[in-house]
Amino acid sequence: MQLTVNGTAQSLEDLEPEMPLLWALRDVLGLTGPKYGCGIAQCGACTVHIDGVATRSCQVAVGDVWGPVTTIEGLGTPDAPHPVQAAWIAHQVAQCGYCQSGQIMQAASLLSETPDPTDTEIDDALSGNLCRCGTYPRIREAVRTAARTLKGA
Repeated sequence: MQLTVNGTAQSLEDLEPEMPLLWALRDVLGLTGPKYGCGIAQCGACTVHIDGVATRSCQVAVGDVWGPVTTIEGLGTPDAPHPVQAAWIAHQVAQCGYCQSGQIMQAASLLSETPDPTDTEIDDALSGNLCRCGTYPRIREAVRTAARTLKGA
């Protein structure tokens, strides 16, 4: 089975096509940014982009992946973080950090589709990503900052 993950072609040998993409990413490829939270696509901790669309990787079988996969590891680099990642750092969004990769991936997807979102659009887009620490006000402000940065780019 062949997948493109973070811009690199990956050959996944001996995997059952029904294996959740999340497990292939974490256990086979060693990409631990997407987290296991609930296993039923309700918490958002496992969010990745498939063909540019935010997708819950716990509910997509690896055999059903329809395009290139981007995880938090492939969104930006330590030297050149994605504007959403930079905004997260600037606003000190993360507390425990468990949900943050999913939050960031969902926010990046939102901004690719809606470059200047309202607070309601931000809240709606991120409503499926749960943060047990309750950093929602900082998340919203970070998304606003990233939107301004992307508009200026």
